[in-house]
This record gives sequence, structure tokens and C-alpha cells, in this order.
Amino acid sequence: MGPAAHFLFVLSFVSQDWTGLPIDTSQIAEIIEPSLDAMGYRVVRVAVLGAGRMTLQIMAERRDEAAMTVEDCAEISRSVSVLLDVADPIASAYTLEVSSPGIDRPLVRPEDYDRFAGFEAKIELSQPVSGRKRFRGRLLGRAGDHVRLIAETGEVDVPLSAIARAKLILTDDLIAHAQGKPGITIPTH
Repeated sequence: MGPAAHFLFVLSFVSQDWTGLPIDTSQIAEIIEPSLDAMGYRVVRVAVLGAGRMTLQIMAERRDEAAMTVEDCAEISRSVSVLLDVADPIASAYTLEVSSPGIDRPLVRPEDYDRFAGFEAKIELSQPVSGRKRFRGRLLGRAGDHVRLIAETGEVDVPLSAIARAKLILTDDLIAHAQGKPGITIPTH
């Protein structure tokens, strides 16, 4: 297995570059997703970072779910650079950063909550549910437009629309899963 990198998904985010013009990360995702999809990759997130020199972060993963390598990131970087040079969606200078989401990846798509059911996650909400904005627990997947998890206080249903940020927590189960070792038992309650 080659060296692993970090990777990402699409967030709808509008920032401004040094010219004051808005940077729409969903537009950037629309530009790069078809090419990356054809190459066998899925965009996890597109983000604009930094107060000084701006960084455009592209997080991606392999569609075959194999581990990302440095070569994968380099291939994506070359492709994205060409696409963005042609489309020119950012008026100012920026640094392009391509990475994998890593083992303790962000959860950004609704299907991520089903895909990683059984693993521990941290979820931050934009509005309180049961008087709380932060939950940590074992994901049980989705039920309609809610995410189910077993938290320290019992089973909780969190509306997808209220989730501001979510990510997996690095645990022995998650590491074993990433290394292709026998799976974990997903609790039924």
C-alpha cells in the first residue's frame, strides 16, 4: 500500500478573494467534478482557506474506495490546474491544495452517514436539538432526513439540515476498517 494522503467533498461556500470578488466553491466543484469523476475520483469538499495568500483546497477520494496515494493527488492536481486555468473562476493568486479526506474524514454528503454507520462521529449543529449543539456517538445511519446516532445520553435523531459540521473520530475500529481488517459489529440500538 502506497503513502496515504488526505482528501475532501463539496461545500457550498462563498468567500472573497483579495479583489473583493466572491469565490463560489460550488461553481468550482461544478467545473472539476465531471473530469475527476471520469478519472475515477469523487470530490469530497472544495474549500477556500487563508487570510493571507488564499488556498483552494480540493479534497477527493477514489471511487473504488482504495487508499489515496501521493500519485493520485498529483494526478488530480494536474487536472484541476488545467481546468481552473481555462475556466478562471478565481481572479487572484492562490495555492492549490489537493488531499484525501483521511481516516477521520469529514462527513459532508447525506450518504456518508449510511456509508460510515457503526463508526464514532462528532456532529456540530447550527441550531440546538434537545438543548444541545454538539453530539458525539456511534452513527446508526439515516432515517429519512435525519441522522441517527447513539450518544452518551442514548439514541438521538439529528436533522440533516441542522448539521453545520461532522467528522469521523479516529478509533481502533476505524483504523482496522481503513486497513481492510475484519469489520465491526454495528449496534442495533
